[in-house]
Amino acid sequence: MRLTDFDYALPAELIAQQPAERRDASRLLVLDRANGSCRSDWFSHIASYFRPGDVLVRNDTRVIPARLLGRKDSGGRVEVFLVRQLSAAADGLCWRCLTRSSKPVRPGQLLYFAEGLKASVLALGEAGERDLCFHHAGDFSALLDRIGQVPLPPYITRPAEADDRERYQTTFARVPGAVAAPTAGLHFTPECFARLERLGVELCNLTLHVGLGTFLPVRVEDPRHHRMHEEAYAVPEATATTINRARAEGRRIVALGTTVARTLEAASMADGHLRAGDGLTDIFIYPSYRFRQVDALVTNFHLPQSTLLMLVCALAGREAVLAAYARAVAEGYRFFSYGDCMFIQ
Repeated sequence: MRLTDFDYALPAELIAQQPAERRDASRLLVLDRANGSCRSDWFSHIASYFRPGDVLVRNDTRVIPARLLGRKDSGGRVEVFLVRQLSAAADGLCWRCLTRSSKPVRPGQLLYFAEGLKASVLALGEAGERDLCFHHAGDFSALLDRIGQVPLPPYITRPAEADDRERYQTTFARVPGAVAAPTAGLHFTPECFARLERLGVELCNLTLHVGLGTFLPVRVEDPRHHRMHEEAYAVPEATATTINRARAEGRRIVALGTTVARTLEAASMADGHLRAGDGLTDIFIYPSYRFRQVDALVTNFHLPQSTLLMLVCALAGREAVLAAYARAVAEGYRFFSYGDCMFIQ
């Protein structure tokens, strides 16, 4: 297996820079795993591809305003991107972060931000990340809401706008901690979920806080040598009970997004039962993987050579997925976080 096996040509103008006017106004490409066929539709029709008794599993993580702009003690500008909280101490919160500045920040340096927030650099990580301890007065989450910026991905080349606070967040987001949105969920409205429930679809939630494991690029020629970074997840007891019952009754489990798929597979036991509880996962799913929990997947279009594209190929087959992507490009679908959607059944 080579990294180039997961490449495809994408014109830059197909990378969505703004969300659709309405959440459910995106296009939908439906890929049938049984025969590799695909058809074009609209996301507003997605309920027609569900069956009574299906279970739709959602990631209820909430994106935090994880991008901070400040200055180093030397005076130079620094941009800090929060990735994952490591610990809480009496004198501050420790976070794993990515930083960007003209000269790399080093352990022992102090960083200064708005409203008296400061951070000390503790350690360097293997993938260029930094461990920072933030010192502040009052509630850190409230402070972030005031001075942090929406962490839009780098392929969205415009600055974050006021509307991104709402649109780069699912309507069912509940548990703060993600630094990127579980983007397949961005298409769904409360009305869409209500239609699914009237059809007889069960809804349940889990949490995976999207971090480095999801969005770091693969930098090795053989993807099997890529090391995923850990991300925190939680599977509630009620969700595990719902899914285990559905599996025993032969009903489909539909993952709303690759983050849900990874969490379900990470929490799956050898006998196929889903285990409730909290944990950290570095699961990497690529072709040859055998899914224990996921029967169908709602997902956005993913970057070339990305771990998320590899997961989709593991579920539906590399040739079928790349053929579907080629069709999406030819038909002018919009790609990535604010782009259009796929349903893989």
